[in-house]
Amino acid sequence: MRRFGLAGLFIAMAGLVVGSATAQQMTLRPDQAAFFDLYKELVETNTTLSAGSCTQAADQLAARLRAAGFSEKEVTLFSTPDHPKEGGLVAILPGSDTSAKAMLLLAHLDVVEAKRADWTRDPFVLVEENGYYYGRGTTDDKSQAAIFTDILIRFRASGYVPKRSIKLALTCGEETREAFVGAKYLAEQRPDLIDAAFALNEGGGGRTNGHGKLSIQTLQVGEKAAKNFRLEVTNVGGHSSMPVPDNAIYRLSAALLKIKAYEFPVEVNDTTRAYFRKIGSMRIDDLGRAALAIAKNPKDTKAAAELSKDRSYHSMLRTTCVATMLDGGHAGNALPQRAGANVNCRMFPGRSVEETQAALAKVINDPEVKVTAMPPLRPVALPPPLDPKIVGPAEELVARYFPGVPLIPAMSTGATDAIFMGIVKMPVYGVPGTWSDPDANNIHGLNERIEIKALYTGRDFITDLVKVYAENP
Repeated sequence: MRRFGLAGLFIAMAGLVVGSATAQQMTLRPDQAAFFDLYKELVETNTTLSAGSCTQAADQLAARLRAAGFSEKEVTLFSTPDHPKEGGLVAILPGSDTSAKAMLLLAHLDVVEAKRADWTRDPFVLVEENGYYYGRGTTDDKSQAAIFTDILIRFRASGYVPKRSIKLALTCGEETREAFVGAKYLAEQRPDLIDAAFALNEGGGGRTNGHGKLSIQTLQVGEKAAKNFRLEVTNVGGHSSMPVPDNAIYRLSAALLKIKAYEFPVEVNDTTRAYFRKIGSMRIDDLGRAALAIAKNPKDTKAAAELSKDRSYHSMLRTTCVATMLDGGHAGNALPQRAGANVNCRMFPGRSVEETQAALAKVINDPEVKVTAMPPLRPVALPPPLDPKIVGPAEELVARYFPGVPLIPAMSTGATDAIFMGIVKMPVYGVPGTWSDPDANNIHGLNERIEIKALYTGRDFITDLVKVYAENP
């Protein structure tokens, strides 16, 4: 999961006091206790690429779904022979209205690597401490996977039949795109399993101000597409005692400095325009005025310059490309025969790999610098519509659960599995409900955590949201 682009707003706002709750302060209801058992098992199942198994996690969740009454035909496990540990599952709770298209709940089972020696606590043991659960995946994305699975289990166990069918897809490979990507596999190889009118995914959620107050809730509506480009210069080299102007490292360095100095054009879409309009109306400082101005006129260079002082807003306004890795040379006493760099681009929705590659080549303006798009190939990020049938119910529930806290549509500057749903033209929305602190609960880093109250409140919220969408096809 990637949740970025919102940091500049939170400090300037105050909202609902959410506080912290330890398990000692919070007595779990029976349904919450059953959910915790599922969540704990999932967090404590290692699903890293290096040493874990998404297939094991999928098997365990499939067993729980079957125990709740799902038939073999309603639960499909999938993997490929060359990636036996990177499997996933798709489940379906059939609806009563066969004319209504299904909805999809999408989450990933895999997690970022975590070394025990680096962590304060064992990353694959769920630890409760000071009102938080600690462990790799407690937030990204096993909280969402557990909540979605638990919703289907409770719906089936209670006998509830929604009007529209509810599908669940739990995949592997969201964090490790160089390996097997379950969402891509389903979209390309088994679109029948996930066919739906829309999907709910990670990427939304709330943020606190770091002092116990919930500032906002967000509904993710669109995201950038990530792509790595390889810059490479080759040369005949020679003896270092006889330098020549045509040096592969110098030529590459010049190209990187041109990329550093280049700003891609400012762009807005329906989501970012609504986002800047909303935050502009809530702030009374220069950033707020600039946000209103850019929502009205994306060509307002003064407003763009003011917003770009905040790195998150800077990224929301344009495609960005940045050098992330370097390599070059073959000996300390030789002129380099080769120099290379990785440039990571985050492309604004609608922008293709080809046009971004062409823009880099134009900026560099040196035929000796080869620019290559690196695998894997990804589809163009297509922003979903700001559909009132999606946004409206979410706004109403946020107002009921978190009085005084606004719901803001937001475009992620990161990337999730939502991009692969573009293959089947399925709009995807990152749900609100849970929340995190300004440090994003250190997802992908050491000692990842989630506030206990956020987990259980978010679970109740998302359950109600799913039911609203399921009953109004």
